[in-house]
Amino acid sequence: MDIYRRYAPFIQEFIYRNNWENLRAIQAAAGDAIFNTEENVLLSASTASGKTEAAFFPILTLLNEEPSSSIGVLYIAPLKALINDQFVRLNDLCEEAMIPVWHWHGDVSPDKKRKMVKNPEGILQITPESLEAMLMRRHSEIPKIFGDLKFVVIDEIHSFLRSDRGGQMLCLLERLSRTASVNPRRIGLSATIGDPGLVGEFLAAGTGRGTVIPRIESSGANWRINMEHFYLTAPQASEDPVKNKNNSPKAEVISVEPATDTAPTAADPGMGYIFEHTRGKKCLVFSNSREECEAVTHELRQYCEAMHEPDRFLIHHGNLSTSYRESAEDIIKEEDSLVTICTTSTLELGIDIGRLERAFQIDAPFTVSSFLQRMGRTGRRGAPSEMWFVMREEHAEQRALLPETIPWKLLQGIALIQLYIEERWVEPPKSDRYPYSLLYHQTMSTLASGGEMTPAELAGRVLTLSYFKMVSQDDFRMLLHHLIEKDHIQMTERGGLIVGLEGERVVNNFKFYAVFQDNEEYSVRCESEELGTLVAPPPVGDKIAIAGHVWVVEEVDPKRHQVYCSLVKGNVPAYFGDVPGDIHTKILLRMKAVLEEKKDYPYLLTNAKARLLQARDTSARSFVTAKPLVNLGGRMYCIFPWLGTYSFLAMERFLKIRCADRLGLKGFISLRPYYMQFTMAVSEDEFYKILSEELEKPMDPMEFVYPKEVPVFDKYDDMLPEELVKKGFAYGVLNIEEMKSRIMEWCKDNM
Repeated sequence: MDIYRRYAPFIQEFIYRNNWENLRAIQAAAGDAIFNTEENVLLSASTASGKTEAAFFPILTLLNEEPSSSIGVLYIAPLKALINDQFVRLNDLCEEAMIPVWHWHGDVSPDKKRKMVKNPEGILQITPESLEAMLMRRHSEIPKIFGDLKFVVIDEIHSFLRSDRGGQMLCLLERLSRTASVNPRRIGLSATIGDPGLVGEFLAAGTGRGTVIPRIESSGANWRINMEHFYLTAPQASEDPVKNKNNSPKAEVISVEPATDTAPTAADPGMGYIFEHTRGKKCLVFSNSREECEAVTHELRQYCEAMHEPDRFLIHHGNLSTSYRESAEDIIKEEDSLVTICTTSTLELGIDIGRLERAFQIDAPFTVSSFLQRMGRTGRRGAPSEMWFVMREEHAEQRALLPETIPWKLLQGIALIQLYIEERWVEPPKSDRYPYSLLYHQTMSTLASGGEMTPAELAGRVLTLSYFKMVSQDDFRMLLHHLIEKDHIQMTERGGLIVGLEGERVVNNFKFYAVFQDNEEYSVRCESEELGTLVAPPPVGDKIAIAGHVWVVEEVDPKRHQVYCSLVKGNVPAYFGDVPGDIHTKILLRMKAVLEEKKDYPYLLTNAKARLLQARDTSARSFVTAKPLVNLGGRMYCIFPWLGTYSFLAMERFLKIRCADRLGLKGFISLRPYYMQFTMAVSEDEFYKILSEELEKPMDPMEFVYPKEVPVFDKYDDMLPEELVKKGFAYGVLNIEEMKSRIMEWCKDNM
């Protein structure tokens, strides 16, 4: 079928006006799937490939042929900024056909919302949080607003795959469908998905339909990447005659442009590099945390001041006010704007901020998906995508032990790039969660929107939502008893359930609509002295670095946001409050391969090339990749598990809880997910024998929760009974099976 001729006349006219000579492959594939099946559709193609038009051209054609008597298309996006951006694009497309486009979020005026509710038709663009608020506060109007809903378009679907926010979205769509008695087709859009089959299952959850995933042949992306390494002080890796005594030939410098050498003399070399190579260009500088983003912006602005240049650096992250973020977006959208925005993940997603010349990434992101999204922010409108990695590292101290001398971030950056170049691999969705935090949220939301209902009716509405397939009736019964006891839910004289007084305080707060965790700071104290603050504290027994010293965590109070600790003597690696996300095992294994293989990577610049040669030499001489347990001298050992974050965490707890006494472990420290370091009282042979024996014993994941620990991970965990918090962590976070498999391999090879 000729997809172009199947389009409505106003779509054909739009294509003609924009001088498109023929349809892109994704547009033809999407048209075939949407026109010729009744299934859900998953569209995955590179950034700026026309996915939005590919989905909406056939959808709007069908909507034009058979207008809906309510909102016909629900468009869900993760960011208000993305909705605002797409609102303008869709209005331009729909204006001629007189299909109204509405957007609905916290910045839209009440008057515009009332107009939509009074006469719902066309397209509604919304975030999951605003849809939650609508289902709660306008429950009786849902059938009128969505009674003839035909399509749900989920943009940037990859951003919903590995968190409670994605689960919330699925729950909302199922609740909406039941309330409005509809079953719309779902269309998912993404530039970065790992396992299309699993993502298709996620997209289809609760619909009773399958998912069509068109195969779209890629013409191949044209990338410009370089990666440079900087020590914070001289000498740099390529300048150190001691560490480069093997006289390896220097690699050709792949530099996009020559250095201008105008950074302040005393500049941090990495920051000076960014300062120089953003001048006269429109760029993004990505950091991995809010705190680092603030520090980087401040330092780059100081360089402007020192060099008597106008300030050309803006900042954009989730803890800034809406007006501050939008101001930065508006400035960089201007065609002649030559500013740089320092940002976090908030500018990863596909809002159009004009033609960016390059992106910088400080250190390595945690996922291939994030790397691809950040890379894809550049290279639009015909130019190749361009990213410059800036890896920064302190010189190891003279007496530093082996694991501290390995450039982990450099290895991680190379691994992320190679995994995609070699295998087109991206992280798959995580589908084995025990989402008790979201269970609390959806229970309270359902009760607040539907009013009094019996326990059986409430269970029937909540537990049948597809995202709660891992939750048992016993779990739900325990939750309800706990919530009644805490007055979040109240039982009426008739035996029904309603929201209680404490629950009212929670659900009536506008922050209730969101299930993602705010960056809430914890006060760190030692007895009566306040030491400072950090975000997301580690569990009891771990170490933190603050106020120039290292401390061991004695107690964490999530309700009061307090961390109590005591001083530890000596110089030990410690937690700094920067949580390294869920790094996949595949990335760690590719990092190991980077150390083992001899190949060059053409994107490495002089210092990075030299630093990698040093690391490979150190690794070969120390057998870092040849065996898991490496002796550091005397009874000091180090384990390199090459496991992802939560498998690593499971192994750490297995060693501490199951094996510590038999091994005589002392001084246990770790840098997740790279290595663990300790002293032990047994030989290497005995080490593997003890691990093997402990592994053969029955293993209950619940035993890997420390006795006084309540591992609060998600936003509403502190509203749950402690037993459910522990169960969610033990069964849904710790990857026990992968940990066991890796130890079995070790024992087989070393016994």
